[in-house]
Amino acid sequence: MHIKKTYTALEMAWWTRFETFLFFVIVSAWVAVYYFLDLGWLKIPWTPLALIGTAVAFVIGFQNNSAYGRIWEARKIWGGIVNTSRTFGMYVQDMLTNEHASTPLTEEELQKEMKILTYRHIGWMTALRHAMRMSKPWETTVNHRTNQEWDTRPPEKDSTLEEDIKSYISEEDFEYIMSKNNKQTALLYLQSHHLRKLKEKGVIWEFSFLELEALLQEFFTLQGKSERIKNFPYPRHFATLNHFFMWIFVLLLPLALIPQFAAIGSELADTQPMVSDLFVWFSIPFYVIVAWIFHTMERIGRTGENPFEGTANDVPISTIARGIEIDLRQNLGESKEEIPAQFPIKYNTQF
Repeated sequence: MHIKKTYTALEMAWWTRFETFLFFVIVSAWVAVYYFLDLGWLKIPWTPLALIGTAVAFVIGFQNNSAYGRIWEARKIWGGIVNTSRTFGMYVQDMLTNEHASTPLTEEELQKEMKILTYRHIGWMTALRHAMRMSKPWETTVNHRTNQEWDTRPPEKDSTLEEDIKSYISEEDFEYIMSKNNKQTALLYLQSHHLRKLKEKGVIWEFSFLELEALLQEFFTLQGKSERIKNFPYPRHFATLNHFFMWIFVLLLPLALIPQFAAIGSELADTQPMVSDLFVWFSIPFYVIVAWIFHTMERIGRTGENPFEGTANDVPISTIARGIEIDLRQNLGESKEEIPAQFPIKYNTQF
């Protein structure tokens, strides 16, 4: 556990190293100007800066809480997809029978119908995760250079929906959904139409049909909630102003911090003349620490605003969807060789 904590701390430091170096350059320039040009008058009192810092801290806290709320809601939505998908797979296998069928189907025909419904559901999850990974204009975190250093692209960025979904649905279904804007919705419509036809044949009892339709309704609800998070970003006026306020505070901080250290150094003039003269330079590490904390907390909030963007901190919808597929296909009786493997973990990150 201690090793993992240390590793995470080092990752965080590496993730923010460019900004840390920038803070070092900023404060070093201010200290050099203050020290060599003797600009003791260039300072601001702590009171207004403390008010700004307090306001920035509140706004950053609000942003982080909101971002965490969006991530947690997205995780609950996809957790609901997991549970409801397993229930759907169970219902399909147990509710498709010849008990009320006007023309009984063979066992092979029943298994075929079960497979079509199950595979179409996997296709729905595939279409939904591809829709969630589509880039939006406000999703810019993934473009940050420290987020592009590792090969942490989600699987949807390396394949197309057409490639991924063809193996789960018929050619007729493929042509139908590709003609629609919202392909995941089209797949749920196809599921409902298919269930109705099976009900009309008596393969599905009317009560069972209502139960299965209720699951489709739940899938529509979960899909709509996921699309709401994807298509409605964290309000830009909050995010943008918070970013600007943080930088205003960080850039003004040296004007209050450096004179404070210079004043402390002056108090040491009688006892430690050499230390007194150089004490102002000790403001550099303290400024870097304070600026790093404010900036890192603000950046964490920005990173968590869009939980489907495709960064290392997002909800691993690809892994979740593939896990459901593996469960459903195993319960259909398929062998391990027929079922695709789980997406690999890269740099301790799931997608």
